[in-house]
Amino acid sequence: MKTFWARLVIQSSIKNNQHKPTSDGNLTSYAFAKSYRAYLISVKHLFTDALYIITGIFSAAFGLKGFLIENNFIDGGATGISLLASALTKIPLYQLIIGINIPFMILGYMVIGKQFAIKTGLAILGLSICLALVTFPHITHDKLLVAVFGGIFLGAGIGFSVRGGAVIDGTEVLAIYLSRKFGTTIGDIIIIINVFIFSAAAYFLSIEIALYSMITYLSVSKTLDF
Repeated sequence: MKTFWARLVIQSSIKNNQHKPTSDGNLTSYAFAKSYRAYLISVKHLFTDALYIITGIFSAAFGLKGFLIENNFIDGGATGISLLASALTKIPLYQLIIGINIPFMILGYMVIGKQFAIKTGLAILGLSICLALVTFPHITHDKLLVAVFGGIFLGAGIGFSVRGGAVIDGTEVLAIYLSRKFGTTIGDIIIIINVFIFSAAAYFLSIEIALYSMITYLSVSKTLDF
């Protein structure tokens, strides 16, 4: 961006800045230099966040389409609910990913903030588009490899998105909200949610698929720990 336009952006965005303008209404050279530096840093952070989120989208989509979907394996959280619903109803996963996460995005706006909600909405929309339009190869049909490596790529995708300031699975937002409301830990709430999801998978799909899906969930969790 040219200096003139950058100056206009900076001056309009720091109306309440502690550095007062000079008598002619312009910023002092020191205030402008400091604000311009802050502006460049914010642009760099925005670019870095976008790169993390995009990488996360493709990694998660590869884990889903390259491993899990073909074998009806699921994960925990909103992604697991979407996978289970898709397996039972044959509704495309990319549609369910958006529909199921909408309430969590709204909750994220109220509980965490506007910027988080916008980033999360864009990340989930990006994941849905990637699932709908991008073709990934089916890597293996070995169930153990599917469970482990599908979880690794999905977990990496979630982790990259979190580093970019977003989530692609809205149940974490629900867990944060409930932990604040009832004083429980986020981990306990996520475990309770996932117990219901895997129980439903065992009932509607098969016990074997539910067990392999638990391995997928553990793989996702361990990947997020790195």
